[in-house]
Amino acid sequence: MGMEGPLPTHETLVLGIGNLLWADEGFGVRVLQALDSRYHFPEQVRLMDGGTQGLFLLPYVQAAEALLILDAIDFGLEPGTLHSVEGEAVPQYGAAKKMSMHQTGFHEVLAAARLTGRLPQRMALIGVQPECIEDFGGGLRPRVAARIPEAVARALAVLETWSIRWQERSV
Repeated sequence: MGMEGPLPTHETLVLGIGNLLWADEGFGVRVLQALDSRYHFPEQVRLMDGGTQGLFLLPYVQAAEALLILDAIDFGLEPGTLHSVEGEAVPQYGAAKKMSMHQTGFHEVLAAARLTGRLPQRMALIGVQPECIEDFGGGLRPRVAARIPEAVARALAVLETWSIRWQERSV
């Protein structure tokens, strides 16, 4: 789930973005952790905690054929609302209102990948409307945390449409 190892090509990258130390901003990483703890994916699927690494993620995005982003984004919706976006609409949401100074500028990564002609062919984003991010050291708020199972189910549904199979891990 880290950034170690060579960059394979033609892979599916499942990228959890956010900072676990800032309340609801950690949502994407928490969903990624839930996927990783419950399911085993084929070798061509890379689960990555992108944290707040911004442009350092560019080579991984450029190497991916398919990209699934998990994040907390200010969609202007009711806190705790899940919102999914697919295809060409994904880079537009990457430029959604930045919630704070510490939020990763991931839309710059997508813009740079587009400029280099290496934007993934398939893209999807599953985001949650945060309730609170300005709480250093605070965990996910209950109504945001409650959306993790649905976000996991949505992620699996997207991967299924991309013909990716997985197995449940034995508990």
